[in-house]
Amino acid sequence: MNNKSHFRFNKQERSGIFFLLLVIIGLQSGYYYSKAKPFDRDPRVVLNTLEQSKLDSLRNSMVNTFKIYPFNPNYISDQKGYAMGMSVEELDRLFAFRKKNRFVNTAKEFQEVTQISDSLLGVMSPFFKFPDWKIRQEPIVSERTVIKSPMGTFHVMDINTATVEDLKEISGIGETLSNRIIKFRDRLGGFLVNEQLYDVYGLEPEVVERTLLRYQVLQVPAVNKIDINMATEVELSKLVYINKELAKHIIIYRNEQGPFSSLDELTNVTTFPKDRIGRIKLYLTL
Repeated sequence: MNNKSHFRFNKQERSGIFFLLLVIIGLQSGYYYSKAKPFDRDPRVVLNTLEQSKLDSLRNSMVNTFKIYPFNPNYISDQKGYAMGMSVEELDRLFAFRKKNRFVNTAKEFQEVTQISDSLLGVMSPFFKFPDWKIRQEPIVSERTVIKSPMGTFHVMDINTATVEDLKEISGIGETLSNRIIKFRDRLGGFLVNEQLYDVYGLEPEVVERTLLRYQVLQVPAVNKIDINMATEVELSKLVYINKELAKHIIIYRNEQGPFSSLDELTNVTTFPKDRIGRIKLYLTL
């Protein structure tokens, strides 16, 4: 009977096993050495570089396909801002500024708030369209005018005479929105300034910008202004921008603080929409 152990190896087999062990040990040592070696680059730099590359690719794609119309920079979106070359930080500065219910009124103010470069301002500013809250004293007789913009020359009609069918010709405005615009205009008694289009529920800023290329306030309707120091709660609540709750707060503030000395003082009233003070002042007087 052969009692030779199955676990004994000849010299050649032992050499092979020893060589295999050396290979395994070498691989393990190399692995641990590479893990223990200090990384000579900040991993955040690598990550940021990769992310920036992706963002740059997205920006180039958007610039090639994004058609830009004249717009109010106070309402610029992330998409439009980035497509025009703004960084996330520059946009965040503007959004933080707007959260304080403040507005930029000139290209220079826009640059001061966002801290964009002079070269980028030169690219963006030709598209800026700032509001003019001052109502013209003399109504414009012509119902048709011509405006020039970076997109070309356009014949503009009066938004206060536009019909549902007229508005449906604007890209982004269908049956529902066109009717909503007309109803809102009727409640106002007519648009006093172009920026009131931004107050139409569901109407995107980009669509407003396209609309204003063809329709603007050319003839300002007459307005019977309400005396803020004499008006009742019911009278105030009839204004589109003032609901019953806000009207109540205005009366309470007036009773506690005395007559308003300035319409801007309304921004001290609880729940008052500070971003709409310009519009609301159009319907009030002292």
